[in-house]
Amino acid sequence: MSEQQSVSKANSMNTNAQNDDSEGMSYLDGGLRKIIYVYLPLAIIMVVLIFPFYWMVLTSVKPDEQLIDMEKFNPFFVVGPTLKHINKLLFESNYPTWLWNTMYVSVVSTFISLFASVFAAYALVRIRFKGAEVVGASIFLAYLVPPSILFIPLATIIQAYGLFDSPIALILVYPTILIPFSTWLLMGYFKTIPYELEECALIDGATRLQILIKIVLPLAVPGLISAGIFSLTLCWNEFIYALTFLSSTQNKTVPVAVVSEFVDGDIYRWGSLMAGALLGSLPLVILYSFFVEHYVSAMTGAVKE
Repeated sequence: MSEQQSVSKANSMNTNAQNDDSEGMSYLDGGLRKIIYVYLPLAIIMVVLIFPFYWMVLTSVKPDEQLIDMEKFNPFFVVGPTLKHINKLLFESNYPTWLWNTMYVSVVSTFISLFASVFAAYALVRIRFKGAEVVGASIFLAYLVPPSILFIPLATIIQAYGLFDSPIALILVYPTILIPFSTWLLMGYFKTIPYELEECALIDGATRLQILIKIVLPLAVPGLISAGIFSLTLCWNEFIYALTFLSSTQNKTVPVAVVSEFVDGDIYRWGSLMAGALLGSLPLVILYSFFVEHYVSAMTGAVKE
């Protein structure tokens, strides 16, 4: 009888939970309420997020006369689209070189930042030394320092080492803004990994480095992906340091080159500008589409801590 009572009690609890959930969402049963509370907010969010990409695509395929005469032609539509601006961007400018520079700087800077952040985060979370919490908070506060304040002393250092107008300058500078946030993010994710796994490995004679490589890192793949996406995105879109440390056309990155090379005084070549912005954003869009689940899960794990 006791087993039957426990089973019936469990079934009743599940039924009550389902009833509570159904009652909690019952206010959305009405058609008008569902439109107001669900579909309308989603539609507004979708318009706000998608409209910039729609405008970039529209502008990059518009003929010159439709870009200039807004009264005669509807600015939200295009008549007789052309690939003139995209062709000019890819084959009559250094855009492929700028794209390669951006990718090279971003990937190398991200790798360096993740390498340093993994060791820093693991040391702060697992090696319990005096003042670890203060050091962790200080590292994150360093991320809050505006780049507009740091680029002046960094420019002095880059000039002293003769690295001006070189992609290496950005590779050395970008980790200063990437490592603090990546370390904070990985600290939150490392805390979600059970410490008992490492204790068992320590009892079996494993070293800290072996534990980090063979146990912690495989379990922290979502966190590493999240930190990598963040770092790569920040490097890809960074403007101030790239504008300060790079001057020659062939060494520029996409954010700086598109703005500086397609603006002649007060004349803006909007077709090429928007085409460059669109093609420059596509790699990040593709990257996010493949790893968005890992990115969200890692950010949630970091926030929980």
